Amino acid sequence: MQVFMNLVLLVQLLSAVVMIGLVLVQHGKGADMGASFGGGASGSLFGATGSANFLSRSTAICATVFFLSTLGMAYFGNVRGTNVQGSVLDVGSAPAASAVEAASAPAPTGAELIPGAAPAAASK
Repeated sequence: MQVFMNLVLLVQLLSAVVMIGLVLVQHGKGADMGASFGGGASGSLFGATGSANFLSRSTAICATVFFLSTLGMAYFGNVRGTNVQGSVLDVGSAPAASAVEAASAPAPTGAELIPGAAPAAASK
């Protein structure tokens, strides 16, 4: 299961890096105005309008892969084996007191809530 989780993480990282690169390569909406006055877009690698379609479709594909890998990581991160018991917070800690014991215990005072403070003296 851990190998599959690492594989999904690798796919997510690669899709994120590729998507960032594709977004940075694309030109904004204001770049079309300069191209209409002889910006030289017709001599580009993808043609006059081919780069916008190619880059936007590639970005959409990378975004879909990123989204699906994120869902996969969320699913496989929550799947537990049969040998795992309890909560993440329970690891390495003592078992929690029962609800009856917690209700009968006196409420802590302000001094007891301060870490490292000496216990309060018993009142006479």
